[in-house]
Order: sequence, then C-alpha cells, then structure tokens
Amino acid sequence: MARRKKVYEGSAKILYEGTEPGTLIQYFKDDAGHGDGETQTTVEGKGVLNNRLSEFFMTGLNGIGVPTHFIKRLNMREQLVRMAEIIPLEVVVRNFAAGELSAKLGIPEGTALPRPIVEYYYKDDRLNSPMVAEEHIVAFGWATQQDLDDMVALALRVNDFMSGVMLGVGIRLADFRLEVGRVWEGEYMRLIVADEISPDSCRLWDLRVVTDRSDNQPVAEPGPLADVYNELARRLGVMPSNVTHTTKPTLIN
Repeated sequence: MARRKKVYEGSAKILYEGTEPGTLIQYFKDDAGHGDGETQTTVEGKGVLNNRLSEFFMTGLNGIGVPTHFIKRLNMREQLVRMAEIIPLEVVVRNFAAGELSAKLGIPEGTALPRPIVEYYYKDDRLNSPMVAEEHIVAFGWATQQDLDDMVALALRVNDFMSGVMLGVGIRLADFRLEVGRVWEGEYMRLIVADEISPDSCRLWDLRVVTDRSDNQPVAEPGPLADVYNELARRLGVMPSNVTHTTKPTLIN
C-alpha cells in the first residue's frame, strides 16, 4: 500500500490527502486535550466513537440543507471530506451560561440565556485562541462582513438542529464550537461546516435526572453527561459493537 501524504495533524485528528481531487481523509485519534492546549491523554476508543458521532451529525445537517465538508465514512476511524479553506476562527454558540462565560460575567452556571449568543475566537494556539470582535475579524481580513453574517446564520441553523437532536435523547446542549470553511463552485464561493461535531466540541448536560427517593423529588439541575462518548453514542443508536469503554473527558470552552 502506498504511503499516504499527511497534510495536517492536530490534537484529535490527522488529515491526509484524499483519494479524489479536492478531498481529504480525516482520521480520528484517541488523544484527548485538557483545555490548556498542551496536556494530552489517550482515551481508548474515543476516535472510533467521534468518527461515528460526527458522521451522524454531519449527515443530519446535510439532510436538512446545511452544507458540510462530510462526504462519507470510510472505516471505523476515517472519513472522506471535502477540502476547504478554513476560516481561522472558532465559532462558539452558547445557549446556557457555563465555563468561561460564567467565570467572566458572574452569571450562575446553568442559567438559560435570553437567546443563543454567538462568539468568535481567533485560532492560534500560541495565543490560547483569544476571543475577538467582528471589528477585529474584518479589519485583519480573516473574514468579510458578509462572511460573518453567513457564519451566524449557519451556526444558528446548526444550533437548532443539534439542540433538537440532543433534547430528543434527554441531553441539554449548553454550548458548542464549530469551524467554517470556504469552498468554490466555479466562480461561486460558499461557506460550509468543517472539522467535526462531536463531544469534543460540545458541552452536554444530562436531563435524565435521578429521583431522590427520600422525598420523591428530582435533582434540581442537570449535570454533565457521564461517560459522554459512550453514552451519547448509545442514546443516538450509533454505538459500534467493537469499541472499548472510554473515560470521562475534559470538556472545552
């Protein structure tokens, strides 16, 4: 077998040249980050589950007319995806106060936001991906104002889909992160959802609360989804038969 050419390697994935022009092969690793950009641990089976989960979400988005880079799953750890020019921004959508938002603004974690909030973070590990305003993005040429308008529309459509899917299996989508890429079809450029959608890029809370037997009252607030990779895959019906159980990850954001 010919040696494949590596295009990029990140903390959770490796990209290789694709089998067809304009495509890449996306390989999901078992590595898990810990939020500091440096510490990595290996979580056995994580890559297999994230491959299946990202396939599930990307296929669903494609089915409702939200364009993504996903073409097809190749095997347990790899996908064939469309090559795109990645905009150097992480787009974060928040539905509930948590993490950085709670810490910076003093809003109690779990507070429902009056509407989804879209934030932008400049993708640069050396700078720890700082939050940036639309003025920074346009001024430095990372994206145009039209791009930003399209990115917000795209992110909110993804949020509607993801929130509905998660709620249907007893999970609250507190917030999530996505990346957006540019693709050209002749002279026409459009934006698509790229990278992945998996537990690595979402903050998920379990709504299937345990009843307190003493007074028959449910627990007041949902907590993080335990064993998030396996449990999410099980509830969505995409659990592979030959993957080992994983440990609880450290969520992003």
